[in-house]
Amino acid sequence: MKYFGLLLTFFFLFSCAPQQESALPDDIQLKRTNFSEIEAFDADQFSEISDVFQNSCNAIEKKTSLSSDSKIKIDHKKMLDICHSFKSLKSRNNLSVKNFIKHNFEPYLIVVNNSSKGKFTSYYEAELKASKTKHGQYKYPIYGKPYDLIEINLKDFDLELPNKRILGRIEQNKLVPYYTRKEIENSGIDAPVILWGDDKVDIFLMQIQGSAVALLDDGNKVRISYADNNGHRFVGIGSILLQKGLLKKGEASMDKIRDWLKVNPQIADVNMNENPRFIFHKISDASGPLGALGVPLKAGRSLAVDPAFIPLGSLLWLDTTEPSGRPLQKIVAAQDIGAAIKGPIRGDYFWGHGEEALLQAGKMNAQGQLYILLPR
Repeated sequence: MKYFGLLLTFFFLFSCAPQQESALPDDIQLKRTNFSEIEAFDADQFSEISDVFQNSCNAIEKKTSLSSDSKIKIDHKKMLDICHSFKSLKSRNNLSVKNFIKHNFEPYLIVVNNSSKGKFTSYYEAELKASKTKHGQYKYPIYGKPYDLIEINLKDFDLELPNKRILGRIEQNKLVPYYTRKEIENSGIDAPVILWGDDKVDIFLMQIQGSAVALLDDGNKVRISYADNNGHRFVGIGSILLQKGLLKKGEASMDKIRDWLKVNPQIADVNMNENPRFIFHKISDASGPLGALGVPLKAGRSLAVDPAFIPLGSLLWLDTTEPSGRPLQKIVAAQDIGAAIKGPIRGDYFWGHGEEALLQAGKMNAQGQLYILLPR
């Protein structure tokens, strides 16, 4: 009876909460190729992927499976063997890392419905001003994970549902969807406040990016990382402003969105609250922002993917273009996810931290190809 009641609760929540599904393509193919056939492969700086791959290996070693939830499968034991070999690699210069990859992996071009073209955007680590105490202009809470947030993992019950994880709260002895952004902003929630920010727009943009560096009023810096979310769907602020005619087409880059929101504070709140998704954060001592794999992201080498298709921890070859039109061709690691990243040939390239990263990340929206490197 206990589990029957839980299942009824699951289905109640599932039926009333907004859901986001990963649309399954009709046909996914992996076309085997050779490294010699990949344009610009030999020109990459392979030593830059060394620490990134090592971090992924550290996470893989803690897992019992690498791709149980992914449509593309990677043999966990083979990957562990490769990771162990990489740990004992004496030299990690450009040539030795390149030879290691060529010796241990084979590249496969990802093709969906006979097309290898996909969409690649990018994101960055935001920056904001904050304080450990509420005072003066530091009056906007940055929430940690709520005390009343309840998580149900449907994998434990082997249910074939689009979402494997459901978030909610108890109300009148029933499990209901957690509060939306608008409800949280208007009424507050039962959650720890990890810091107080001085600008609601900066906090909002941090939630979109997932993490930030906080410049504290005592002169110190701390890194704020993703902790959880409220379980609601993500609606991009750019699309909201474009649909209302508040921004013109071609003006929806992240820097221009930020400027518009700050110049129009009275209606900024209304439009930001149309995105019901809310992100909760935590203070982190990691060397970089933490991705969904649980390891620090590295600028130019970490990629957010759709884990329904691409296993987190896998190595990929990205072939796309920068906002300037220059080719962007390099090895990257699948270390993060994103609410808007849906599909097998879809990626969000981590550009790094700071204003320059914001300018680049906000403009990137390019077609490209993605190769997955599978163990030999």
